[in-house]
Amino acid sequence: MTEWFQILENTYGQIHGQIIDPARLPIAMAALALVTLWGMMRGALGGNAQPLFWHFIEIIFGKLGHKMDKASRPQGDLIFRGLVLTILALIFSFMVGSAVEAASAYYPKWSIIETLALCLTLTSGAVFAAQGRLYRAINEKKVTKNAYFTIARSTRTDLSRNDDFTITRVGMGLGLKAFDKGMVAPILWYLILGIVGVYLYAGLAALQWLFGREGHSSGFGKPINALEELLGFVPNLLSGLLIVLAGILTPTAGMTRAFLGLMRPSGRAPYAEGGLPMTAAAYALNVSLGGPTKSLDGHAIKRSWVGPKGATAQLNAKHLHRVVYISFMAHILLLAVLSGAMIVAP
Repeated sequence: MTEWFQILENTYGQIHGQIIDPARLPIAMAALALVTLWGMMRGALGGNAQPLFWHFIEIIFGKLGHKMDKASRPQGDLIFRGLVLTILALIFSFMVGSAVEAASAYYPKWSIIETLALCLTLTSGAVFAAQGRLYRAINEKKVTKNAYFTIARSTRTDLSRNDDFTITRVGMGLGLKAFDKGMVAPILWYLILGIVGVYLYAGLAALQWLFGREGHSSGFGKPINALEELLGFVPNLLSGLLIVLAGILTPTAGMTRAFLGLMRPSGRAPYAEGGLPMTAAAYALNVSLGGPTKSLDGHAIKRSWVGPKGATAQLNAKHLHRVVYISFMAHILLLAVLSGAMIVAP
């Protein structure tokens, strides 16, 4: 029996070592903790809670992309233009990642450069801070500074004509999507491909945030959405499973209900609208998330309704508090998974 356990342990160690680099695990853990703590204290930079590298992509490619994305052009032309922009952004992301890798190799002390560079592709604490301001605004019926602006800016959603129920749903969705695309996916790609890999993914995720319209793009965002989904499918699955497990640690949430929700053919969020994390949270908390809104550039975003049949969509501050709690527990579980992986690493 002991020999069998030894064989299994050695086999796991070989597979583990081939998939990820164990030396990157402490860096990922440090970046997770730094982004969470700093973001909660500092809040969103410029009213945008998304990763800082996404800000850079928006500054460099945002105006160009909006000029290229003209609804009057044929769909084939828009798809080609979207592909060209994607290639340009990926080249830029590769160059940035390569420069960081070279700088980290030149000055490897304590992996400071690599840790800080990874932090630029993550978001966590800033999202919690934004949700906290929204919670106070809704709960106390008192608008605080940037309470609605940060949610609208970070989700690229026009909230000017929405009621509190819709704003709450959008705020809840922000945290769940950020956990997937701004935490789990970047860390996973960093562990697999290193700093260059994580910057390639982050550049693509930023483009999807800017032009993908959550899968409702008329053409320009189609190649962006397709490539991002290709790289984000596995992280989305892992994010959903972590939200399911977080249901155990969240009062009034149901892990079994969340897991069964992932198996059902209806009431699920499409990948571009949040995917498995959104679905798991909706079923775990027994609420209805999603619903149609309008983007900041005036396009209709016909989001699906996500959650159990008959669940309420009239969400309030209490529901927002619950989704913040389950998201925070999912972050703790992610940290625990990274810690466990470091312990068993060969």
